Amino acid sequence: MSPWNTIWTVALKDWRLEWRSRDSLTATVFFAGLVLLILGFALGPSRQRLQQAAPGILWTALAFSSVLAAQRSFGSEQEAGALEALTLYPVAHEWIYLGKLLGNYGQLLVLGALLTPLCDLLFGLPAGPRWPELLLTLLLGLLGLSVIGCFYAAVTTQLRAREALLPVLIFPVVVPVILASVKATSLLTTGGLGSEVRSWLGLLVVFDLIYLVCATLIFPYALEG
Repeated sequence: MSPWNTIWTVALKDWRLEWRSRDSLTATVFFAGLVLLILGFALGPSRQRLQQAAPGILWTALAFSSVLAAQRSFGSEQEAGALEALTLYPVAHEWIYLGKLLGNYGQLLVLGALLTPLCDLLFGLPAGPRWPELLLTLLLGLLGLSVIGCFYAAVTTQLRAREALLPVLIFPVVVPVILASVKATSLLTTGGLGSEVRSWLGLLVVFDLIYLVCATLIFPYALEG
């Protein structure tokens, strides 16, 4: 199989499994909604305060929910005892990682598409004519969360305490992604300068590229370990 066929086959398999059961996606969306509501109640009834905090609330919910999605990236194979069979496919392990990444990224995009309008409805997240830049921020930020989440999900998949270790490993690494995404979203919804927005988006692009390349190259050794 060609690399693209391998990547697409693995991603399509994950999407089909999620569509058939929908348990993971439903739980992730429900959890993200709870995070939005809890943070909204914690900040009080002030509409102005909620609108100022809306970018942080949105990306907090997405970051926490991305951990749940990452746990399922290799969890289905691990629970079914099919992880070893997956690694025995006559393809480079790097393509398996990229397929898993694409599958996870697709789920996070669905989550982002649901949470962004909900966050706008509850707290006020007006992008106005700058919605293409907000969409680009979501695409780049969710890609960063997915790259790190899938990689560390593979690293911890053989460990007994993987559910507890995965957030501990992920969150320190994704701090630049969350920071840049929150700042870019805040600038876009408050009329910030385009140059400042581009600088934060540039940080996201650099982060995504560096970690995508590094995670892809290291993945075969991490999976064997």
